Amino acid sequence: MTPSVKNHTTEIQFTHHRQGGEELPHLHANSAPPMENNTNTKMQLHADQKSTTNKRYLPLLVINYAMLFVGSLSASLLSKYYFIHKGSSIWVSTWVQTAGFPLLMIPICVPYLFKFTKRVPFTDFTPTMLILSVSVGIMLGFNNLFFSWGNSYLPISTSALLLSSQLVFNLLFSVIIVNQKMTFSNVNCVILLTLSSILLALDSSNERPEGLTQRNYFFGFFCTIAAGLLFAFYLPLMEKIYKRVNCYEMVMEMQLVMEFSATTMATIGMASGGGFAKMISESTMVFDKGCMVYWVTVVANVVTWQLCFMGTAGMVFLTSSLTGGICMTALLSMNVLGGVLVYKDAFGGFKAVSTILCIWGFLSYVYGVHKVNRKEHHKALTGNKNSSDSSTDIINVVAY
Repeated sequence: MTPSVKNHTTEIQFTHHRQGGEELPHLHANSAPPMENNTNTKMQLHADQKSTTNKRYLPLLVINYAMLFVGSLSASLLSKYYFIHKGSSIWVSTWVQTAGFPLLMIPICVPYLFKFTKRVPFTDFTPTMLILSVSVGIMLGFNNLFFSWGNSYLPISTSALLLSSQLVFNLLFSVIIVNQKMTFSNVNCVILLTLSSILLALDSSNERPEGLTQRNYFFGFFCTIAAGLLFAFYLPLMEKIYKRVNCYEMVMEMQLVMEFSATTMATIGMASGGGFAKMISESTMVFDKGCMVYWVTVVANVVTWQLCFMGTAGMVFLTSSLTGGICMTALLSMNVLGGVLVYKDAFGGFKAVSTILCIWGFLSYVYGVHKVNRKEHHKALTGNKNSSDSSTDIINVVAY
C-alpha cells in the first residue's frame, strides 16, 4: 500500500529495516540533509536544487554559468569603457555594480507566478538570515569600491589577471570555513593561476597609462588585490550560509538583500559627494561620447553586473565556493582577450604565458572534478545495488 499526500515537490521515502524483530524507521530523501536547528523550526520540504538527482540541477547550472560568462566579460569591458571616455566617478562605478538588485525579483517571483513552485517568496526568510545578508552586503559594497578604484587606474587586462590572485586565498578560506578538501587538482590549479598573476606583476610596469602617476598606479594595483582578497573571503562565507538553503529562489532573495545593502552604502557615498548631480553634468559636459551613450553605458553596466552576481551566487550554491572562484578566474583570461581586442591593450609574452597558465589551471581542475564525480557515481551505483538486495518496506510520501 502506497499512500501519497501531495504537498510539495520532493519525494520522501520512509524505509523500515527489520533488525532483530524491531522496526527501525529511517528517513531517506532525494535532497541534502535538513537545515540546521530543524527540530526547533518548521521543516521546509522543498526539492533540493543542489542535488544532482534533481531535474532542475543541470539546467540551473548551465544557466548560471552562462550568466557568469556573459556578465563577467561584459561588465569588465563596460566599466573600463566608462573610464576610458572620461567618466571619473568612483562612486558611480561602484553604485552600478549592485543598483540592479530589483532585477532579482524576476528569478524570485517568476517560478511562483507560473506555478513551478508553491513556495511563496520570502516566507522562509529568518531574522538571522536577514542579519547575515545585510552584513555580507556591506562587505560586498567595500569589495565593489576597491574594484572600481583599481579598474579606474589599471588596464583591463592587468586588472583582470591581478584578480586571479584571489584564488589562493579562496582555497585557504574554503579549507578554514567550509572544510574544503585539498586535492592535487585544486592545489595544482591554484599554483598555476597564482604563477599567472606573478608573471603579470613582473610585466605590469610597462603598461602604465599616460599621465598616471606612480602613486596612483600602485594604489590601483593594491586596491585590485584587496578586492580579490575580499571576494575570496566572500565566496566560502556564502557557501557556509547556503548550506542552510536548498532552494534557488531563496538564494536570490538573500542576494537581493545583500545587493540592497551594498547599493545603500554606495548611494550614501554618492550623495555625500554630490554624485547624482555630477552624473547629470558628467553625461552632458564630460563624457566624450555624448549624453545618450553615457546613460546606455550606465544601464548596461547595471544589467551586466547583475548577470555576473547572479551567476556567481548560483555557482556557489549549486557547486562550491572553490568551483565558483575557479570558474571566475578562468573567465578572467577571456577578459584579458576582450581588453586586447576591444581596447588594444598590449599583449606581450608575459601576458600570453599568463593566459595559458590560467587555461591550463582551469582545465586541470575540471579534469580532477570529473574524476571525483565518476568515482562518487560508481560508489552510488554500487551502494544502490547492495541496498536493493536487502528487504525493505517503502512508503512514498510526496509533500509540499
